[in-house]
Amino acid sequence: MEKRRKCVVVTGFGPFGEHAVNASWVAVQELEKIGLGDGVDLHVYEVPVEYQTVQRLIPDLWMKYNPEVIVHVGVSSMATMVTLEKCGHNQGYHGLDVRQFCPDTECCVVGGPECLHSVIDMDTICKRAAGMDVQFTVSTDAGRYLCDFTYYTSLYKSQGKSVFIHVPPLGKPYTASQLGFALQTIINSILDMLEQSEDQITCHQNP
Repeated sequence: MEKRRKCVVVTGFGPFGEHAVNASWVAVQELEKIGLGDGVDLHVYEVPVEYQTVQRLIPDLWMKYNPEVIVHVGVSSMATMVTLEKCGHNQGYHGLDVRQFCPDTECCVVGGPECLHSVIDMDTICKRAAGMDVQFTVSTDAGRYLCDFTYYTSLYKSQGKSVFIHVPPLGKPYTASQLGFALQTIINSILDMLEQSEDQITCHQNP
């Protein structure tokens, strides 16, 4: 029987602040060039650094594609490695976006849990990705700005089937090509992990 095609959505951010060229979107464009293999439909989106756009776009992407996973990529000036974020946070958003706006409530979802974790085991993904010419690490703090806001919004809408990856600025120390291949490695590892989980569920359901 032919295997069902998989669908993955990957987002990067547009320019903001000192990031006139946002390394996250450049990395996503590199990923788009090399793809995720013949069995995966990859859809990429550049997301403006705007709270209101994120609140509208993320649910729309889930509804439109119903993907295996959505992977959000952001840039961090503090990062020196590719950083896999474990969780998103609901409150503490008082930094203004590119339109000089922030939510009145300073939160993603009024009444939502303070912290949501991805169902993807980031520690395992980090270990599987080791051995490349790019270094990886994991984090539990995506920064309380549009990155964290996007991650929480996506985790809330997807029941945890979202991932957020922070990349360093271009050339500090990695090239666009290195970041693109790093994303490819991580996402393929995630898809393998999800497939193994589905296989185990199917096995238990059909003894």
